[in-house]
Amino acid sequence: MDIQSLPSRLLENAVQEMSSLPGVGRKTALRLVLHLLKQPREHVERFGASFITLRNEVKRCRVCSNISDEDTCSVCANPRRDHSAICVVENIKDVMSIEGTGQYSGVYHVLGGIISPIDGVGPSDLTFEELTARVAAGGVREVIVALSTTMEGETTAYYLYKKLHGYPVLISALARGVGFGDELEYTDEITLGRSIKNRTPFENIFGSKQ
Repeated sequence: MDIQSLPSRLLENAVQEMSSLPGVGRKTALRLVLHLLKQPREHVERFGASFITLRNEVKRCRVCSNISDEDTCSVCANPRRDHSAICVVENIKDVMSIEGTGQYSGVYHVLGGIISPIDGVGPSDLTFEELTARVAAGGVREVIVALSTTMEGETTAYYLYKKLHGYPVLISALARGVGFGDELEYTDEITLGRSIKNRTPFENIFGSKQ
């Protein structure tokens, strides 16, 4: 069947919405929509309702900006985590990647992106001020910079280093098991886990740029 001309306007609308998802082409979208069309009405209603509920009710943790069902996420609310160590990441997928290693017991801070002038993203668009406030409040001994080693990630890391350099905290970076240019979320768990365990003081990397 020529998917350029579908027999139903309703089917066309569903395919168009499905193909707007990242990595989903029109052929794949059609296959998924036709699969859903074969399912019981109750199943499809639950499927759709789960996304509506997610969009309407999911929250950002008031402490670290991770996604959460409550005002404070499960990591920040856990008294067994080491709240004196804050791991700074770009997005929630990076939190999931690091948690998957089982090598980190501290808490997180989600920046919400990285500095990228070409995309119109500057420091004021990210949660640097919230991070600075957490450090300034005291009780933090280490800030771990866990950003992708792309040019934008390195720029963001250096900005963060300069912003926190005056506080009495250790600023560390992932060991170079994560190669330059790598996206953190695509790094395998073993490499990422070793990079966290063997992290190094940030001044060893950028100290000469002060």
